[in-house]
Amino acid sequence: MSDLTDLGVAALRDGIRLGRFSAREVADAFIVKVSRAKPLNAFLVETPDHAVAAAKAADAARAAGDTLRPLAGVPLGIKDLFCTEGVATTAASHILEGFVPPYESSVTRNLWDAGAGMLGKLNMDQFAMGSSNETSAFGDVISPWRRSDGGNAPLAPGGSSGGSSTAVAARLCPGATGTDTGGSIRQPAAFTGIAGIKPTYGRCSRWGTIAFASSLDQAGPMAADVRDCAILLEAMSGYDAKDATSLRLDVPRWEAGLSASMAGKRVGIPREYRVDGMPEEIEALWQAGIGWLRDAGAEIVEVSLPHTKYALPAYYIIAPAEASSNLARYDGVRYGLRDLPEGAGLQDMYAATRADGFGAEVKRRIMIGTYVLSAGFYDAYYTQAQKVRALIARDFDQAFERCDVLLTPTAPSAAFALGEKSADPIAMYLNDVFTVPSSLAGLPAMSVPGGLDKQGLPLGLQIIGRALDEQGVLNAGLAIEERAGFRARPAAWW
Repeated sequence: MSDLTDLGVAALRDGIRLGRFSAREVADAFIVKVSRAKPLNAFLVETPDHAVAAAKAADAARAAGDTLRPLAGVPLGIKDLFCTEGVATTAASHILEGFVPPYESSVTRNLWDAGAGMLGKLNMDQFAMGSSNETSAFGDVISPWRRSDGGNAPLAPGGSSGGSSTAVAARLCPGATGTDTGGSIRQPAAFTGIAGIKPTYGRCSRWGTIAFASSLDQAGPMAADVRDCAILLEAMSGYDAKDATSLRLDVPRWEAGLSASMAGKRVGIPREYRVDGMPEEIEALWQAGIGWLRDAGAEIVEVSLPHTKYALPAYYIIAPAEASSNLARYDGVRYGLRDLPEGAGLQDMYAATRADGFGAEVKRRIMIGTYVLSAGFYDAYYTQAQKVRALIARDFDQAFERCDVLLTPTAPSAAFALGEKSADPIAMYLNDVFTVPSSLAGLPAMSVPGGLDKQGLPLGLQIIGRALDEQGVLNAGLAIEERAGFRARPAAWW
């Protein structure tokens, strides 16, 4: 039998169901692999007992002749932004160190109800603020990829879901949860050569998911391929009365609807996504993607998204503003860190706790957000940014009058070295230039790997769809996946 950890979600699910191997064998194989990959720093907490319990339940159900649940016995990694009952959840921040939730997030509850098990909690950028997984209070996540020129500098796995992208790319788990506020599923997926989808805002409940920017945050899956993403997204999605932004809609059967044919579909190419200084390899991959979709039967049309150039500035007003409000709850009173200097009063405790508990990037965004919401600046910044957001959404509506999906690069470069951009916040923020617009509009968008650059590092292509058209996005992703033939894997140097 081949190494079970080489198999994806669909192959593991089907193999367990058909008795080719037991769920316990699957769980044990991944538990061993996780334990041997500590140099990557992808897992903050390992939960082998949870994975084994799900495996035992799956094997017992099969032995009894019962119908197996959709993800019976499949072990997953969970980003540390999702609250997990009885298991530490920190959002990779010192301020929540030691916090053990007494409740389960709706997304993880859906996964457990589908029969999945948990291998552990995955490292991330602190409170999901970052593009390189260098802001975690518990150390950087290391990408499993290395440059082909032999350079020894460790690479960023993308952010904020860098622990998830590294774990899937290194085959420490067949799939993982991520969250995407401005690109935090898609950009790390592109950096590590895996697939990841951000669904329409409201498809996945935000209840029990630690908030960054509430009008933008959306959970989604990260996995080796498009089919696995479809399977996981079906299990994660669904209406939740506990989340006021949850969509009261049935969950489509995305896996059953997968088709690599683009016959009769039109693919839009936004002219504004050709940015200055974009590497030739990114442009070449984009052209290859256009060719693959044309080969799949699609008609290619050029479209315009004229307000794209304002998306990044608007995002970095709106997201910090919401973060400054959401993170006000971490004050040392109810849970998490409490820093109480001798003789200090209540205000001193607030200040000391937040100064010690939050990292530099989180503090930066809280301060930006507080500033743009302050008296005298609210209308000048926050109100204007919301108007720009409405214009960006209108641009997409008008573009979709001419096409069914949009094709763009996922990121403006391949993975960069850890430390390369950390001293320049603006350079770091520019990593999200292609992913932020669809987040502001709440649209479904996906990254699929398309090839390697000259240093042997993965590059991704992004598909953006109409609201609620995850099927169209997944199908276009599958068309690219089948024609790109991306099979590259990082060597297990760790």
